[in-house]
Amino acid sequence: MNNKIVVIGCGNVGMSYAYALLNQGSRVDELVLIDKNKEKAEGEAMDLNHTLAYLPIKVDIKAGDYSDCKDATIVVIAAGVPQKEGETRLDLIKNNSVVFKEVVTSVVESGFDGIFLIATNPLDVMTFLTWKYSKFKANRIIGSGTTLDTARLQYIIGDKVSVNPKDVNAYVIGEHGDSEFVPWSSATIAQQNINKFLSDDDMEKIAVDVKNAAYEIINRKGATYYGIGCALVKITNAILDNEESIFTVSNYSPDNKIFLGTPVVIGNDGVKQRIYIELNEEETEKMHKCIDVITTAINSIEEQD
Repeated sequence: MNNKIVVIGCGNVGMSYAYALLNQGSRVDELVLIDKNKEKAEGEAMDLNHTLAYLPIKVDIKAGDYSDCKDATIVVIAAGVPQKEGETRLDLIKNNSVVFKEVVTSVVESGFDGIFLIATNPLDVMTFLTWKYSKFKANRIIGSGTTLDTARLQYIIGDKVSVNPKDVNAYVIGEHGDSEFVPWSSATIAQQNINKFLSDDDMEKIAVDVKNAAYEIINRKGATYYGIGCALVKITNAILDNEESIFTVSNYSPDNKIFLGTPVVIGNDGVKQRIYIELNEEETEKMHKCIDVITTAINSIEEQD
């Protein structure tokens, strides 16, 4: 099978993803870059081609257009207006919803029949709009969700208690945004509850640090992109290799009719199974808040339409 990845949007996020994809030796045969600035896409393709002699894989890399999406396995959308200092992710909603209507419609018109992977903020809203505009089955629409937030959480906990982040079994769920939260009641390390390692004050501070991480990075360097680039590669590999791995991606909730970040099993046909975390009363209230925030944002866009 020929695995073809199309990246739409050659900004910091799109190119961090493309570069990580090549360096991690992902099972990719073709990589196509699309950007409204065609010369930038061409320059990025040239630059990436000059790495091939030192990479573990051989990939056909080129700049292209929407017609290249026809036989793609995955289309990754990283196009849109980036978050600026002082902005929340939801502040981006109006401009990026316009961008997505054009992008998703153009991809579908090419004859694309693969899986959409979304990285543009506000993430859960843009993932919902991709589903709405494409009319694809929901399992084939995946947003990066809280995968990056979860990686940040695992890093901070691991650093705090001197454990490899990979051995921290804890998630961030809900909105990829200010209402996101950590279900601490189910978090563990080595099958022991997290409260054996962290105090209540520790957990409260860590949750705030995770939520504010993007703002802190943007304040210092203007944008975040390495973390999300690697998170997207992990999701891509799970699809291409049919890993049936668990990620907290933005996925469709039939009960709430929105997309939000919860654990799911990812394989070669996208979302294979939703995993339900048992939440306590406080966590349930936080989840309802996430649902309300995302629903309100979606309704504001649909009113404009």
